[in-house]
Amino acid sequence: MILYEYPFNERIRTYLRLEHLFRRLGVLIAREHPLDHHFALTTIFEVMDVAARADLKSDVMKDLEKQRLLLDGYRSNPSISLDALDSVVHQLDACFAALNAQAGKAGQSLTENEWLMAIRSRVGIPGGTCGFDLPAYAAWQHRPPAERQQALTAWASTLAPLAEAVFLLLQLLRDSGVPQKMVAERGQLQQTLPQGRSFQLLRLRIDPALEVVPEISGNRLMVSVRLMREQPGEHATACTQDTSFELTLCA
Repeated sequence: MILYEYPFNERIRTYLRLEHLFRRLGVLIAREHPLDHHFALTTIFEVMDVAARADLKSDVMKDLEKQRLLLDGYRSNPSISLDALDSVVHQLDACFAALNAQAGKAGQSLTENEWLMAIRSRVGIPGGTCGFDLPAYAAWQHRPPAERQQALTAWASTLAPLAEAVFLLLQLLRDSGVPQKMVAERGQLQQTLPQGRSFQLLRLRIDPALEVVPEISGNRLMVSVRLMREQPGEHATACTQDTSFELTLCA
């Protein structure tokens, strides 16, 4: 099954982008080729660009505190495991403390590294990191893989508090939804959302054998899914067959 996710607000959209970058960074650092480590470094710069938003750290800390208060409200529920609840609350507290202890924005300490910032200033230029532009960077790429990995891990560690907080918040959000089997009649589905609930994320799982791609749109009142048949180099066409998929709304 292919999973597609659709955020209903800008904050969750930012979290999903950060999660995508952090997961990519983990994969690239673990590899050994200099080219993988080049793109690991550019991924670190991308995370810094996203994290440069002035209120991001504040938003994340507010969401951590909101989740903690929400979970504390379940303590009187006899069907809730207190051990499991305490474990999640401990994770929330740890993420909050780590972010709060970090001065400034995520990755701000990296901006004091002139060598890194020289590379960052050239990354956006097509071919800007060629050896004749950045000979010191070319020399670094020829160092042993373990040495490059150690450096990348150290630089990425400055982003770890933000990564752990985003992963935890998205996990809790995804766990809040209940999957439902849906059918898009003639390839289209429109569903009115329940009043009184503020949904933040839509998750859609569909069989890749169906060879359709969902076009998702939505707001606080309604969600719409339109299935399209798309092939590289070909014009997209609307699916006109009844098609089933799994839909999850997360609040």
